[in-house]
Formats: sequence, C-alpha cells, structure tokens
Amino acid sequence: MPNDLFTHKFEQDLKAHGPLADRMRPQTLEEFEGQANIVGPGKLLRQAIVADQLPSMIFWGPPGSGKTTLASVIARLTRSVFVQFSAVSSGMKELREVVGQAEERRKLHGTRTVLFLDEIHRWNKSQQDALLPYVERGVVTLIGATTENPSFEVNAALLSRSRVFVFEQLSLEALSRILQRAITDRERGLGQFRVTAQPEALTLLSTLASGDARVALNALELAVRTQAKDPGGAATLTAALIKEALQRTHLMYDRAGEEHYNIISALHKSVRGGDANAALYWLGRMLEAGEDPLYVARRLIRMSVEDVGLANPAALPQALACYQACHVIGMPECDVILAQCAVYLARSPKSVEVYRAYGQVKQDVKTTVNEPVPLHLRNASTGLMREVGYGKGYKYSPDHDWQEEQEYLPASLKGRKYLEDN
Repeated sequence: MPNDLFTHKFEQDLKAHGPLADRMRPQTLEEFEGQANIVGPGKLLRQAIVADQLPSMIFWGPPGSGKTTLASVIARLTRSVFVQFSAVSSGMKELREVVGQAEERRKLHGTRTVLFLDEIHRWNKSQQDALLPYVERGVVTLIGATTENPSFEVNAALLSRSRVFVFEQLSLEALSRILQRAITDRERGLGQFRVTAQPEALTLLSTLASGDARVALNALELAVRTQAKDPGGAATLTAALIKEALQRTHLMYDRAGEEHYNIISALHKSVRGGDANAALYWLGRMLEAGEDPLYVARRLIRMSVEDVGLANPAALPQALACYQACHVIGMPECDVILAQCAVYLARSPKSVEVYRAYGQVKQDVKTTVNEPVPLHLRNASTGLMREVGYGKGYKYSPDHDWQEEQEYLPASLKGRKYLEDN
C-alpha cells in the first residue's frame, strides 16, 4: 500500500512537473528494464519482492542503472511501511526518528519497515555502526544503494547481514526501449508532443548515455522541449540535436573511486598483453574524463620496468621522458605523448625477470634471519676493523678477470638464485 513518501498527491505533482527521468520511473516489475540477472522471471530477488519477504540488501551498480527505480517499485508492492532518505542529507537524528517509529509500529501493529538508504557509502563507519543493531534485530529491513564497491564502503558487519545485488550498466537495447516508451507515453512521458525521431538519433543518445537512463531521458526531454514548448507541438530528433543536448559523452569515471582503479588496471594489463589498441582506448577513457596526466605517466614508468624490463632497457628512459614532457606542457597537448609511450610499451618485448626476482628477494628479507654481512664483503676502513677480519679474503674481481669464486650472499642463502640467467 502507498505510504507517506509515495502519496497520490506527490505522484500527481511529479507527473506534471518533475523531470522526465522521474516521471518515467517504472511502477511495476514488468515495466522495469534491464537487470534480468537479478529481477528476471524466476530470480530470487523477484520472488522475494512478489512474496513481500525482503531481506536486507545492498544495490551496487553504476549511475542510472535502476537502483532507486527498483526501490520505488518495491515501495509500491510491499505491505511494509517504506521509508526513504539519502545518506547525503540525512544523519543520526533522522535515523533515530525512523527506528523509533519502526519499533513502535512493529510493537503496536506488527508492521514491518523497509528503509531505503540512497548513497549508503556516504555514511561513515560510526553512522553505519549505529544502523547495524536495528538491521540485526529486524527493526528495519535495509535497502542500501551505492555506486561504490561495498567491499570497501560498507562496514563488514553490515555487509555480512545483507544480500548484495550487482546492477549492470543498461544495454543499448534497454535504453532504446526506455526512450521509445518515453516518446509515446502520453500520461508520464512526451506523448503529448508530436515527436519524430531519426533512428540514428536514438542510437546515438543510447550510446552517449553510457548505460545511464537518467542522462538519456533528461537529454531527450531537453531536445524535445527546446523545439516543442507546448503540448501538440512538433519536434524532430536528429543526431546533431542529440549531440547538442548532451554536450559531451557521459563519461563514467571517478578519480577517487573504483572506476579509477578499474581503468588503470585495464590499461596496465593491455600494455602487458601487448595490445596497443586497447592500451590507447583505456588511456583515452582516463584522459578525456579529466585524469591527471602525471598520474598516468607515473604508472607508465612502473610498466616500463615491471613488464618490459630487461627485454628493452630503453623503455624506462622513454617513460621518464614522457613524464617530464607531460610535466612541462600538461593537458591537452601531452595526450599524444602519453599515447606514444603507451603504444611503445605495449609493442615492446616483455620480461618480468627482474620484477619476479625482486619479489623473491622481498619474501626472503621478510621470512629469513637478517644475517650479518660476511666479513670478507665488509669495508675495512679502520685498523680495528682489519684486526677483527673485515675484508679478509676478499678477491678483487678485476684482478681475476671476473672469474673468481667467492660467496656474496649470507650463509643461509648460499647458492640462492633470483634471476633466470644467473
């Protein structure tokens, strides 16, 4: 049944004046597009929603993939009281009020409360800790929504008591269906206008929205309403108009979030695997979204040694020169410099000999006894040092044409080989 956050008056006002993305939110599971992996026929979450037996859940996925929309569908279908607030604007005071009302509601009427907490990653550890006992006791059923990896942003205790559902980026087909529905829907969409959409325009809009239904719908509304200001007016959607409405491709990239690490990982692995085309693409994804070019240059320096290494010793000077050039001229001029370095490293022969060898060294240093340096390798800079044996028995390599036999490692590591050719 509807609750105080989804009243008839609110919905009517939203239909009349809200943004298209809000007006077009699905009201049923049948209208909900995408995420067939979690709410398709026969899936666990769909069955739980229909049966009104919701567990505490975390919805994790990119912007515009349907997390809040699915929560609004649940709000319509559940017999529980559905309470929604955002972690950005709500804190401990609001939480205490909600759980107090939920406890009273359950005690007096046996009614459950579903708490939808949007952007749950915005709450700090102490705020999430405060929520935990109410989830444990079943005072509230939590639905948290986040664009950030809950493994890092949600407390382990709270995460262990919730089921995580991963939302995928909406496909071009799903976005296209959403846009077509918005164009023809006379009650909530743009059906009161006479909209003619060129097929390539909708394809372009679906592509540039990068899986974000909110971005696609808001751009569509702008494109239509700039031509047809009154109901019954005509609007023609062209590729040029869509580009103007969007201004630029909607790039999903967060310099402080998980996508930052995902894309730099993709760049590194593409270079390692020798795929110069993929390396260029992932480089562009970072630079065009505003990544610091010096950060990328530092990562390329690391790749030049970790993955190229001794197979092409010139890779390190190339990467260092790239960093220096980026420091001098900055973006946008240094984009091609970074591109050249990424391609050079991807095309270079590869060797991880030194990388693996030093990894073994670190392990030995951590797990073996730190023995004193053998006496014959020590520098005898004073008479006392010579008296106690410093430097005694050391063979000066040039005097033996570098063919001398002597041990350079501590006794416990005698004969240890780190490098393949040694």
